[in-house]
Amino acid sequence: MASFIIEGGHKLSGSIQPQGAKNEALEVISAVLLTREEVVMENIPEILDVKNLIVLLQSLGVKVHRLEKGKYSFQADSLNAEYADSEEFIKTCAKLRGSVMVAGPLLCRLGHVWFPKPGGDKIGRRRVDTHIMGMVNLGAKLNYDSNRKAYRLDAPQGLKGTYMLLDEASVTGTANILMAATLAKGETTIYNAACEPYIQQLSKMLVRMGAKIEGIGSNLLKICGVESLGGASHRILPDMIEVGSFIGMAALTRSSLTIKDTSYDDLGIIPAQFRRLGINIEQRGDDIFVPEQESYVIDSFLDGSIMTIADAPWPGLTPDLLSVMLVVATQCKGSVLIHQKMFESRLFFVDRLIDMGAQIILCDPHRAVVIGHDHHFQLRAGRMSSPDIRAGIALLIAAMSAKGTSVIGNIEQIDRGYEDIDLRLNALGAHIIRQND
Repeated sequence: MASFIIEGGHKLSGSIQPQGAKNEALEVISAVLLTREEVVMENIPEILDVKNLIVLLQSLGVKVHRLEKGKYSFQADSLNAEYADSEEFIKTCAKLRGSVMVAGPLLCRLGHVWFPKPGGDKIGRRRVDTHIMGMVNLGAKLNYDSNRKAYRLDAPQGLKGTYMLLDEASVTGTANILMAATLAKGETTIYNAACEPYIQQLSKMLVRMGAKIEGIGSNLLKICGVESLGGASHRILPDMIEVGSFIGMAALTRSSLTIKDTSYDDLGIIPAQFRRLGINIEQRGDDIFVPEQESYVIDSFLDGSIMTIADAPWPGLTPDLLSVMLVVATQCKGSVLIHQKMFESRLFFVDRLIDMGAQIILCDPHRAVVIGHDHHFQLRAGRMSSPDIRAGIALLIAAMSAKGTSVIGNIEQIDRGYEDIDLRLNALGAHIIRQND
């Protein structure tokens, strides 16, 4: 296992460009399984989770060519059905969170698919009911194999369009059902669909491949199934989570930073939520400029009550940025309640911040009150381990502002979501050493 050794207290300067969006990449790369023709994608983030998904596709028989950094071609003209039925496939999928996205496309192409509970972050229960019940609604038969510890979905005669009201606006669940519905017979209506920009991107790519989708950008999608899909080219959006992470880094280190090519119009409420923490954010075309500030004053509600920042389905605030906003608030002036509604274990990393000197009251698994130091007290360096991708980047941000040298272990979790983050931040003035144990 590798570690980061971080010498804190260094300001950042210059400009940085966010990588392609991880969450979009996992969806659109899985969609190549729906067609026998070539699909070319640009701005693919070459991070661990995406690389592992690409390896999985190659094992399934997909021809993959790296044309240049971040640009790949995929062609699934001949799938390896034997591998898709193997124990190895099930074990690989059980370790890889992004593997859930191949279920819908494989069910369409092969007429059946194994669906193990996927791995990934340890941030609480992440139900797959929405995915599975969506396939069942489309006509698949469901059985559970206790020996393989996996579900098997069968649709040898193909899927049939239907109306469904999702039990939750699951992003990955919506994507999976959407992909399957493009090749189902008849019309499918998905109500309470997720409508994040990444779902919109997937929908637009599917339309270029020949799918018929109405309601893109809303929570009501209508899909008229087609016989087959063709090839397409696609460019992945910049990662909004990286954009938010860089805003947080600039604020906590009191630095001046330019974030390039952010696709600002697709960031939704993210800039406004950081402004609630007192951070000045200037839009300059498609770039964001965060000026250096001595103090960041947290807003209050109009009646004077304590500010609450909570996650919610799009267009609400993505849960992936609450960890970053929490650590930034430790050095703002004022207090804020961070309410993590969607995952019950994602706030447990605050124990590490408390050890570093942060004033945080963990109310329960979902809520934490942060009392900001206003930079009158610098966080102490510490030794810690990254429990998940987003907590890992939050701890890295804390260590960059702390007094002394910190060590963060299990950085493979950070590598799953952030490409060469140490090298990119060192180019801005950070002092981060990667140590392989």
